[in-house]
Amino acid sequence: MRRPHWPRRVFAQLLLSQTVVTVGVTAVTAGLFLAPVSRELDRNAMQRALSIAQATAADDALARAAAARDSRTAQQGAEQIRLATGASFVVITDTEGIRLSHTDPSRIGLRVSTDPEPALRGESVTAIQDGTLGRTARGKVPLRLADGRIVGEVSVGISDDSIRRRLLSMAHGILLCAGAGLAAGLAATLLLARGLKRRTHNIAVADIAALLVEREAMLHGIREGMLALDGAGRIRLANDEALRLLALPEDCAGRTVDALLPPGRLADVLTGRITGTDLPAVRDDRVLVVNRMATADGGAVTTLRDRTELESLVRELDNTRSLTEALRAQDHEHANRMHTLLGLLELGRHEQAAAFISEQSGSHSALTARISEQVQDPHVGALLAGKAAVAAERGVELAVTADSHLPDAAVDARALVTVVGNLVDNALDAVGAGPGAVDVRLRPVGATLLVEVADSGPGVPEELRTLVFEEGWTSKDAPAHRPRGLGLALVGRVVERSGGRLAVGTGPRGGARFTVELPEALHPVETA
Repeated sequence: MRRPHWPRRVFAQLLLSQTVVTVGVTAVTAGLFLAPVSRELDRNAMQRALSIAQATAADDALARAAAARDSRTAQQGAEQIRLATGASFVVITDTEGIRLSHTDPSRIGLRVSTDPEPALRGESVTAIQDGTLGRTARGKVPLRLADGRIVGEVSVGISDDSIRRRLLSMAHGILLCAGAGLAAGLAATLLLARGLKRRTHNIAVADIAALLVEREAMLHGIREGMLALDGAGRIRLANDEALRLLALPEDCAGRTVDALLPPGRLADVLTGRITGTDLPAVRDDRVLVVNRMATADGGAVTTLRDRTELESLVRELDNTRSLTEALRAQDHEHANRMHTLLGLLELGRHEQAAAFISEQSGSHSALTARISEQVQDPHVGALLAGKAAVAAERGVELAVTADSHLPDAAVDARALVTVVGNLVDNALDAVGAGPGAVDVRLRPVGATLLVEVADSGPGVPEELRTLVFEEGWTSKDAPAHRPRGLGLALVGRVVERSGGRLAVGTGPRGGARFTVELPEALHPVETA
């Protein structure tokens, strides 16, 4: 024989459990309601029997008959009252408890089956008792003469069958109401179970636990950040990578994005105030790519990718491409110079050839030597040397001002490269394909470093000087391989994190001049 088993599906478990609960509650409620009704019917029957007994005891003729032990008169009067009231019996006894009347005449002259003493003592009694006529609700009162002397008792009974018939008639209506309530409860349970079936995609309870374990493993194992928001913008879930990328506290669940992040592009992208795909944003010195997808309940799921290292590689690739193009152009230019040199030698103009060689080899070497002398930090020096070659290829003159000096004492060389590299890139983009010039000034004041980059480009209008440092803002078209609007934003984050200052103005060449002050950027340097 196949044993029944508990259903595995969520909706089936809900349907079965709710059905059992509904039936049980309905049955218990009906039983609890019927129990007091039954007691109330018993009380009503006993009070009715007592009232009939009191009315019977008020008949002086019956009292005199009991005093004279006149069973004939007592029987006639008692039967008239029984038939008139519908009682099961009306029994009159003398002071010895001997019946003077009964519905069964053969029992007249016999002692009653229940104790008559309380009534003979003058007490009124109500009770549910078993007697010769079965179980009845009884009322017993003393039977008195006009002078008050007790000459017997009157006992009236209401049959238990009549009480049960009344209870059953009432129970029929109660059970109908209970059945209607049960049907409504089962219908609501069925609708709820069907809705749950659709929402849970008819999965089993064991599958829910497995899905939860898998979800936790997936969320905390993937390398992308994931942030789930509800319809009110509160964080429902954030995996480990999202906490790291956004620098969120562990207890961020239940709090809004605006309460945890400073105002800006990142908060606007996460909350959906800025829409789009692969939106760039900056958090501290990290470059993030954000994608947001709305959910059916009004919330959203946001994914975050860390593009910081990739952005650095892309910038290095851009520089490498520029250097490659510069080398290619220099190779072509070198061939032209060799042809010129060969011609001078063939013409016998040896002095002019020597002067031509000295002039061509000295210009770039002088620039490199000047940069390495003034900028002693190897990272920033190499950066500026590379940028100078790129600028020369574009026809732009990149110069380090004569009063510049940067010792090899940077606290965070990476931050300096970020600031100087992005400012120079922005200046070169502003100048364009030349001719033009970019001036770089690096000046230490104790542990503070002042960085100025000025160009001969069109400059930055005054009304836009507060917007150029916002993530994603740019006046140029973005290339296909990376987004624009992040370089100056990264500069702003570095300055903000270091507690420095950043300003935009007009430089001596008529273009923009960016001035950055980085406190505690340099280690103390011993002076000779």
